[in-house]
Amino acid sequence: MTAAAREPVEMRVKEQWQYQLRAYLTDEAAEVARIDRNDSTLHPLKEILDKHHATLVSQFDAFQSYVAAAEKEGPESFPLYQWTKATIEDPVKRAKHSRSFALRVSGKEVYPREIADKLEADLQRLVGGSLVTRISRHDTNPANNLPIPSEYRA
Repeated sequence: MTAAAREPVEMRVKEQWQYQLRAYLTDEAAEVARIDRNDSTLHPLKEILDKHHATLVSQFDAFQSYVAAAEKEGPESFPLYQWTKATIEDPVKRAKHSRSFALRVSGKEVYPREIADKLEADLQRLVGGSLVTRISRHDTNPANNLPIPSEYRA
């Protein structure tokens, strides 16, 4: 029997999940990042991102793009349209998501745990400073994802 076969099923499944980190920027840094990710005030963050072949993607801008695409192509093909539209129209959620940035690595939205671990370790030194307020980690395990609220289900 191989070592992998002897591992508990939970361990093998857990290692199959992919991860995404999100950086929550200060109001000032978020405003700059949404306009010019190469601005010199973001240099410490950009340096870490470049090291890991990572880029910032504004959650709010991504939501706006999703809604715009749905409205152009027909919302029936976009299962999260109503929920996403309601989110960007809510002032509290709008402010929250304007400061949230998904980190893509080599153009990928999700990536292996090892990559997420290394990127997160480097980003932690910026938390609490003038750029980053916190970092969060999300995975592809369906049990850990928010369910679509009933009022937005098709």
